[in-house]
Amino acid sequence: MRKEILYVLLYLVMASCKQAKQGLDISGTWQLQTGTLIDKKDTKVTDYLHGKRFIKILNGSHFAFMGHDLGNTHDSTAFFSAGGGRYTLKDSLYTEHLEYCNDRVWENHDFQFVISLIGDTLIQKGIENVPGTNVSRVNIERYVRVNP
Repeated sequence: MRKEILYVLLYLVMASCKQAKQGLDISGTWQLQTGTLIDKKDTKVTDYLHGKRFIKILNGSHFAFMGHDLGNTHDSTAFFSAGGGRYTLKDSLYTEHLEYCNDRVWENHDFQFVISLIGDTLIQKGIENVPGTNVSRVNIERYVRVNP
């Protein structure tokens, strides 16, 4: 009997070590709440809960994002964004390799972020730099996990 208890305790310790080694569980669907872009001295905060909707979907190796305005507009004020590719996560360093994007100049670039996960809130902070464009800015995004 003592042997079985010892095996169960050993199994629980090994299982908890495996979970700790895996790190942050970011798999799932995430809804963007706010996005903050800091470009030199200019800061722009976008509220994605009013007038726009933006989600990111993450599995074990890939990500996809899509967003659009909720006004059903068909003019220059219309907003649409989509893309995806592979990602890696090592500790809190999250790196996206953008393979597909509706704005093709962003394709085939890597973007590194430091992420934190607090409950069902995912925050990613990093620098977006797209060679050959004027894009070189800090990007901070705050997501909330979408429950199934």
